[in-house]
Amino acid sequence: MSSHREAPEISKDPVADSTDVYAFVSPDRCDTVTLIANYIPLQGAAGGPNFYEFGDDVLYEIHIDNDGDGRPDVTYQFRFTTHLRNPDTFLYNTGPILSLDSPNWNRRQTYTLTRVEHGGRTTVLGRDLTCPPCNIGPLSTPDYPTLARQAVHSVGRGRKVYAGQRAEGFYVDLGSIFDLANLRPFQTLHNQFGMSVFTSDEPGVNTTKELNVHSLALQVPITELTRRGWNGSDVNDPRATIGVWTSASRRQARVIQAEHGTEHESGPFVQVSRLGNPLFNEVLVPMGKKDLWNSLPPADDKKFATYVAHPELARLLPVLYPNVFPNLDALNMSGKPRADLLAILLTGIPAGLVPGFQNFTGTTEADMLRLNIAVPPATSPNILGLVAGDPAGFPNGRRVFDDVVTVELRAIAGLTYALVDKTYPVDAAAKGITDGLDNHSPKNPYLDHFPYLGVPYDGYHNPSS
Repeated sequence: MSSHREAPEISKDPVADSTDVYAFVSPDRCDTVTLIANYIPLQGAAGGPNFYEFGDDVLYEIHIDNDGDGRPDVTYQFRFTTHLRNPDTFLYNTGPILSLDSPNWNRRQTYTLTRVEHGGRTTVLGRDLTCPPCNIGPLSTPDYPTLARQAVHSVGRGRKVYAGQRAEGFYVDLGSIFDLANLRPFQTLHNQFGMSVFTSDEPGVNTTKELNVHSLALQVPITELTRRGWNGSDVNDPRATIGVWTSASRRQARVIQAEHGTEHESGPFVQVSRLGNPLFNEVLVPMGKKDLWNSLPPADDKKFATYVAHPELARLLPVLYPNVFPNLDALNMSGKPRADLLAILLTGIPAGLVPGFQNFTGTTEADMLRLNIAVPPATSPNILGLVAGDPAGFPNGRRVFDDVVTVELRAIAGLTYALVDKTYPVDAAAKGITDGLDNHSPKNPYLDHFPYLGVPYDGYHNPSS
């Protein structure tokens, strides 16, 4: 998973569990950047009678670092409030919801959007902004695309914001990968621990197909995010690259009142979840330190650099797939740190490794999704992004359709090590390793405009979700 249930404690708190972060120059508005942070993983569409919603008690934030120190220079905060029209019915809605002010919609959410700058300047960009309902079915939400469009709010200076349910855009063969790192397209090459379970290879299975998430989506002018409002075209300018991550925080103290069924929270906010690059905490950070990682800012990620320099999965691949990754095995045995992964994930890629490209933010090791805003959107995007010659894609930011699982599998398998050591012979398997998926589903739930993630699946047509 990109970051679904990635640590023991946050897996018990899905409302605060960030699943994916996206950052890209908007293809239809090239003077803006789109930022998306998804929460509440693995939502089955038929989720009633208490449908999914953001937490009123959670501080959600999207952070931007534009000077390379792993700390936020600009932060967008989301705070939610739930409104109950009729407390004497068990129903989420009492009739069709045809508009965001429909009297039939019983439990609705609004939110406040605030911009916070380094130094303390705070600007409220919008109050009482309305979320859409969840997509329930043809009787309750007969025209969901219209409801979603009504929930796209303009908040001044060309900004747009949306907070609500969307179709899951991340695709992965979750059931196979976490079955001892089995990859169905190559499963007959797996050592299978001597059990001979697989006699043939199979195509990948999309575990997140027809599931939903809750998205915090922003489209803002590039000049709001870069150092001193820079918006040039020089890819090599150090001001061109920004770092992006999301976090969720809860109050320090929580008291449950006996015999009342209510809770009271107090104290300062404490970070309980964060996410920058996909799969970082999920795959690289060891189990005993995952909760710690979630509590810290990117500026402290030097503590975890050894797990990037010597990733466990890279050591496992030659063991689980005997004789398939001999050069990776030799690289592991040499003890050399993975300078390629350290660059991709913790500092950005310096100039000179990939011709005509860089997204280097400096020597501070910090897990952030790095986006060089001087790279224009691709006219013919490739879902494998930079490794396939498309510099507008992951790991230069991340678009909603990028195949980050395949990209990161190939990187860990040694494909990108040749960037830092031209003599390294890349294993043939590293060039083709994949979980067998190249899109989300035949429905391909993406839009060509904000908020880019598609209409969420409804419970009537997707009852097995």
